[in-house]
Amino acid sequence: MKLRIATAALMLAALSLPAFAADEFYVVQDLKTKKCTVVDKKPTETSMTVVSPSGTIYKSRTEAESGMKTVKVCTSN
Repeated sequence: MKLRIATAALMLAALSLPAFAADEFYVVQDLKTKKCTVVDKKPTETSMTVVSPSGTIYKSRTEAESGMKTVKVCTSN
């Protein structure tokens, strides 16, 4: 019985752990310089805007950097 409870607790922890460790990355553009960058927090400043398609949230920096190459306003600069 104790083994079942311990196993259930471990499974629950394993399933919920990614939710706590989930990172969010955004492709944003500085409105003054028109330069695109990857940031780990959604911008709250009015000088920056999210430019990824439909406000896409990426799970890794590498994924966001690859996504930035497909954003038209970022590739034209």
